[in-house]
Amino acid sequence: MDALGKLCTDGKQLADYLWQVPDDAAVRQQILGILEQIAVESAKQGRREMPRICEDLKTAAKSTPSPQQVDLLVNGFDRLVGLWQAAKSGLL
Repeated sequence: MDALGKLCTDGKQLADYLWQVPDDAAVRQQILGILEQIAVESAKQGRREMPRICEDLKTAAKSTPSPQQVDLLVNGFDRLVGLWQAAKSGLL
């Protein structure tokens, strides 16, 4: 697993954790940092969709904690992981 894949999976685990503790400010800050790193790494690799997804997820991570907001984060990280896996397998 490369650095981008690790960032995506770490972010997914943190987003999943927010289902249990949605107002954990420290985890939200970690997620914002990971999203920033994913945007930079994916842009270096010439990926255009991943940075856009990261921007949407940053907005969700900064908003008031709610089940809908956590769901957006979880689904967004699922998309990021899927895009990373597709690129690694040669599909993208």
